[in-house]
Amino acid sequence: MLRFFRKKPTPPDATPRADAVSNPPEPIAEVTPAIMPGHDSAAVATPEASHPEVAATPAAPADKASSWRERLRNSGFARGFSSLFSRQAVLDEDFLEELETCLLTGDVGVTATTIIIEDLRQRIERKEFSDARGLLDALRGELIALLVPVSEPINIYTGARPFVILTVGVNGVGKTTTIGKLARRYLDERKQVMLAAGDTFRAAAVEQLRTWGERNGVHVVAQADGADPAAVVFDALQTAKARGIDLLIADTAGRLHTQQGLMDELGKVRRVLGKIDPTAPHEVLQVIDGTTGQNAINQVRQFQKAAGVTGLVVTKLDGSAKGGVIFALAREFGLPIRFVGLGEGVHDLRAFDPYAFVDALLPDSLVSR
Repeated sequence: MLRFFRKKPTPPDATPRADAVSNPPEPIAEVTPAIMPGHDSAAVATPEASHPEVAATPAAPADKASSWRERLRNSGFARGFSSLFSRQAVLDEDFLEELETCLLTGDVGVTATTIIIEDLRQRIERKEFSDARGLLDALRGELIALLVPVSEPINIYTGARPFVILTVGVNGVGKTTTIGKLARRYLDERKQVMLAAGDTFRAAAVEQLRTWGERNGVHVVAQADGADPAAVVFDALQTAKARGIDLLIADTAGRLHTQQGLMDELGKVRRVLGKIDPTAPHEVLQVIDGTTGQNAINQVRQFQKAAGVTGLVVTKLDGSAKGGVIFALAREFGLPIRFVGLGEGVHDLRAFDPYAFVDALLPDSLVSR
């Protein structure tokens, strides 16, 4: 009988009113946007978010799994494995070599790939499975096991007010866009948000952030192009404290990790924030372009040294990105992966879910039963 009752379709995401775009409220403390339908819950650490038993993990819920599969179906990683598992394979050394090649070309990295292949080889020898179906299930388990320890959402409910997120990254990774989407996410959770336009180096960066501020109806603290980024962020934190803001998200100039002068500037921004709040910034969020490949490893290494990165956002996974770099980052650094970008929409910045992610890359349908 229950099969006749169907869940009503989720209404489409609401869009900001035109008057909110042209006239953002001032002060921001008066902004109380409604929770937008269809938006997933905020990335808040809760006991339910942990998954201690990897081996017994069920598949992601059908609605979430289909959404992630749709967004990641064109990734290089998914396409490579689709061709490998589409034929009736014999589990021998030749097959393991092909599997190893898929992992390496999918940007999983040498270290993680070596560990995965050796473990699968031993399990085949122990006859734990004897066909492609069993191997696929085992591979999915191996990959999930790599990601579960880094699936840790941001907890902005620490008592700090404002909670300060400092965003860093190289040029062109989608950092400013990520900030705009983060702002929307926490506004949907009824948090009072302010943005700081600390990227005074790139032409039009301040205007880009102001556009996001107008779109979301939040105040943006900014100065003229070429201003001292540390001064901008300092001013923003003072303003946020005075207005009782819940969350301050600060932009910084995109820079190459080889530009030592600009990298040193990040240390200055941190020190200036510490003069107002010794615990700030509470999160240093590095944005990584998912199409970067193994170069992302060196980027994180350098930014971690300069800015003390505490979490990662991997963007542009819905396009040509192979996606495997997430496994390499997890194995190399163990830094929490806070969010991933699965599209251009304002709600396409998703809290990272290792189960939905692996299910999308290696769906159960790769091997027919």
